[in-house]
Amino acid sequence: MKRTLLKSALASLALAALGVAPLAHAQDKGTIGISMPTKSSARWIADGDNMVKVLKERGYKTDLQYADDDIPNQLAQIENMVTKGVKVLVIASIDGTTLSKVLQNAADKGIKVIAYDRLIKGSKNVDYYATFDNFQVGVLQASTIVDKLGLKQGKGPFNIELFGGSPDDNNAFFFYDGAMSVLKPYIDSGKLVVRSKQMGMEKVGTLRWDGATAQARMDNLLSAFYTKDKVDAVLSPYDGISIGILSSLKGVGYCTKAQPCPVVSGQDAEVPSIKSILRGEQYSTIFKDTRELAKVTANMVDAELSGKKPEVNDTKTYNNGIKVVPAYLLKPVAVDASNWQPILIGSGYYKESQIK
Repeated sequence: MKRTLLKSALASLALAALGVAPLAHAQDKGTIGISMPTKSSARWIADGDNMVKVLKERGYKTDLQYADDDIPNQLAQIENMVTKGVKVLVIASIDGTTLSKVLQNAADKGIKVIAYDRLIKGSKNVDYYATFDNFQVGVLQASTIVDKLGLKQGKGPFNIELFGGSPDDNNAFFFYDGAMSVLKPYIDSGKLVVRSKQMGMEKVGTLRWDGATAQARMDNLLSAFYTKDKVDAVLSPYDGISIGILSSLKGVGYCTKAQPCPVVSGQDAEVPSIKSILRGEQYSTIFKDTRELAKVTANMVDAELSGKKPEVNDTKTYNNGIKVVPAYLLKPVAVDASNWQPILIGSGYYKESQIK
């Protein structure tokens, strides 16, 4: 026994001499609970993987759970994390209004809560919010449409249809409002025409960000308003929705030499949409580097658990109905066929073999 202890001590001293911490102390900081909404979007898989990677590098264990876009499932998973005594909860909520009770339980146990990319509404027990500048995402989406159509140069009028994200996701309203801050002057002047007259999130929202739901709505819009006229642009808030919209358009003869695709926006720079952009179908997407979001969130976790104040850069924008949640906002980037390579490949986010 003494010989074993001596060997262990000598091994630790050797590691220390090399500047390497003994493995036994590599994960002493406790467990961080990570609740993600779904694996149906590649974006959320990347978020989860990046969070686990960064937190493990910093000495934390992680409990990563995906809820399959099922609200009771997410609630049960978070309740389980609270029961297990995680140090911090990082939550990308499915419906940001349904978590008040479980977050109160977390607060009663001293567990801090970081809302991840989606604001959690209706609870005082949301300590911080890590996200991108969601209003700016919408501004960029709309700006790509404006630029491609040449609206600033006085071209038009053009027909446009509007799609929003899921009405139970607070971000969807920021995306839509940001886009409309750019598009509405052109709509008011008649340079952009919404033939369906469907505007506002209550009319254009797409529950659960579902591409099939978007495709069905686009089918209806085309049959009701575009049997004679053509649609020139579609505001889409997310790549999965964009793919659904484009499937509908292709079904009635768009995306051909005779009838090119309308200008369709997107978000999240998912591989199918980058491929679509390179085929000349989807026009643009918005890249949000989830590696950076994971780092920001890990910084918040580190600061909170070491008694420091986490860094934030917005203390006014994100009112969840009970309080203004201090936030750190990252900058989104517009991507199209002209710049995808340096932004997505040059940054190491994707390998070229994943796209081509």
